[in-house]
Amino acid sequence: MPLAALSKTAGPSISLLPKLHCYQYHSDNQADYPKTKTWTAPVYRMCLRKLHYVQGQSPEPKIREYFYYIDHQGQLFLDDAKIKNFTSCFKEKKFLHFFTSRLKVNTFAPERYPEFPYLSPCGRERNFVRCDDRPIVYTHLIEKDGQQRLSYNGGGDLLSLEFIPELLSMDPTSGRVYYPSPPEQAELGRALIKSSLAIEFSKGFVFESGDESRPPKWFNWLGQKHTLKNTD
Repeated sequence: MPLAALSKTAGPSISLLPKLHCYQYHSDNQADYPKTKTWTAPVYRMCLRKLHYVQGQSPEPKIREYFYYIDHQGQLFLDDAKIKNFTSCFKEKKFLHFFTSRLKVNTFAPERYPEFPYLSPCGRERNFVRCDDRPIVYTHLIEKDGQQRLSYNGGGDLLSLEFIPELLSMDPTSGRVYYPSPPEQAELGRALIKSSLAIEFSKGFVFESGDESRPPKWFNWLGQKHTLKNTD
């Protein structure tokens, strides 16, 4: 998405963002103190290990490249935003629908940006994406046309799919709960359930022989006991 167009969304305003520093990330992925060089809007530079980019860079004629980050709450940010919270994420549902529905595995230039494994192409724009866990994050359970649906990535009913309880799965190591990505984006693999919603779902998990070191085998939901399919 062009930087000039960001001011038209409910996301960060380029003209209001503070100066950003160029960080040097070491092998342990911890940021060092900012170097002496400072960059002012609209040009930002990010250094991730050996990765260098400039938002809106043009590696070839008529092509622009932008870089984004999706957190574990499903919120979308410019990757180089210093502060990532609800006030700085993108909120305009039509834009989120447009961006998220185009997410796919980055097979275009994985060797150029290995830390950005996903891509949301838009005409002559290449929007590279990295995430905290998974690029699709289910955030709310909503009712639409008499059907329970999972809404994802801040898109409300514009981004939702039918909730089928049997398709839930839980990683017993991390405790995180997952659900398949939308069928048209199956290549993205399983998607994350937002923690607040996962807590509600976890109340219905039933473990075989009470063994919580393994994934749950059943899920109690609305008075019915469902056998989970993704238990491996």
